[in-house]
Amino acid sequence: MSDTKTVTVPTRAWHGDTPLDLTFPGSWDVTACHMKGHAAPPLDEAGLRAAFQNPIGTDPLRKLAEGKKEVAIIIDDMTRPTRIADFIPIVLEELKAGGIKDEGIRFVMGLGAHGAYARTDFVKKLGEDVVARYPVYNHNLYENCTLVGKTSRGTRVMINAEVASCDLKIGIGCIVPHVYTGFGGGAKILLPGVCSMETIEANHESLRYTVFQTPMASEIGLGKYEKNPVRLDMVEAARLARVDFIINALVNVNRRTTALFAGDVEEAFLAGAKLGETHYATEIVEGADVVVANCYGKGSEAILALPVCMPFFSFEPAKDFVVIVSAPEGQVTHYIYGPFGKGTAGRHFQRLPAASDIPGMNRMIVFSSSGDKAGENWIGLTGSKVTRTWGEVLQMLKEAHGDRARVAVVPDATIQYFLEGKKE
Repeated sequence: MSDTKTVTVPTRAWHGDTPLDLTFPGSWDVTACHMKGHAAPPLDEAGLRAAFQNPIGTDPLRKLAEGKKEVAIIIDDMTRPTRIADFIPIVLEELKAGGIKDEGIRFVMGLGAHGAYARTDFVKKLGEDVVARYPVYNHNLYENCTLVGKTSRGTRVMINAEVASCDLKIGIGCIVPHVYTGFGGGAKILLPGVCSMETIEANHESLRYTVFQTPMASEIGLGKYEKNPVRLDMVEAARLARVDFIINALVNVNRRTTALFAGDVEEAFLAGAKLGETHYATEIVEGADVVVANCYGKGSEAILALPVCMPFFSFEPAKDFVVIVSAPEGQVTHYIYGPFGKGTAGRHFQRLPAASDIPGMNRMIVFSSSGDKAGENWIGLTGSKVTRTWGEVLQMLKEAHGDRARVAVVPDATIQYFLEGKKE
């Protein structure tokens, strides 16, 4: 038997996308819990173009562009794994074919309640040429928002005034599992993407519960999207705002686009989410002693690994939970959920419990080579041990488990999901 076993996981999204080898004692039982689509091949140019040639539920983008003058392209931010640069040239070709001039095009990064980004981030998302050729703006949820109507749920929909002023609105993002809306993508690019704080808070009001409740609600949670009231409120908002066209990617474990859905804001999303149900689904390992959750695609929102991996803790024995955080930029600034001081925080901030308060969890260890003291509430439970090297983690695990341990490694716990804690 080999002295060691190795599982390789992706790290440092948007910062070199570097693989990391995790070594374990050779006598341990180590399983990599891959999502079904982890190795799906990326689309080639023909595959990317096919999505635009055959849009779902609406006319081709070039047809929609005819007669229009001003275009807002809303893009997802750096907390999302979407490699928009891979297909944005096709979007711009479609607009040109529809008669849109360069001076009529602008990009708005749909931040929702996240903090703003800089030019270097825009370049990573869109490419150097696009940023040099077209203006790219951050959304401001506190200023310059225009009321476009009210949803049946009572949400007053106030959207970015620059977006509202345009007669063609396009949203670009990705469909990955989401703890509140079932899957991200679709109308979420509008709400919360480019809405006011008032609108975002009204939509999120029903989400005032801890992420550790399972199930969170009968229609709310990972993979639950069809009857999800929070998501359906977003769809109504997108209709009121007249979002004309969306482009949504599905990605593999290396953030490569493996499927692309373009067309109507809801119909294209539903088609993509249907594939996402199996693409991101992951088989659970029962009876693991250690769960290692790597945070990559949404590495700056490492807290997402906790609700994703909660199903593991429904099985004996109590587990050591290791979270790998590799976001050199730190944890996302979040104006609703984030901390802003020792005694100040966003209006929906929740103080995380201790590992001992989570049934089935023994302790939590955070492995992060980049120190981020202020962001630790986004990373680990109260009292978690934070380490800077994998060697430190391994030493702690060896001391606790000796020569025998069953380990489950989740290659990207920020975009995978487990169904109700059971095997499919």
